[in-house]
Amino acid sequence: MGPVVFLHGFEDEVLFEVVRAVKKAVLAAGLAPETVAFASSTENNKEWTVKELIEEVRKEHEIVTGQGSFGGGT
Repeated sequence: MGPVVFLHGFEDEVLFEVVRAVKKAVLAAGLAPETVAFASSTENNKEWTVKELIEEVRKEHEIVTGQGSFGGGT
């Protein structure tokens, strides 16, 4: 399971700046920025456990990047 960055309380403009800065730092560290999944807090996910949040964010990231599949893998 790859890295996840979870952000809370940032205005949109700052949130995007933070994402860009993290991707730049990841690249400078010799890692592929596209492997990092980003998420921000929502009314839906603010009650999730950290484990639930990481699992869901990674699953969505894999689907969006073409590394996973829709429909539970069937």
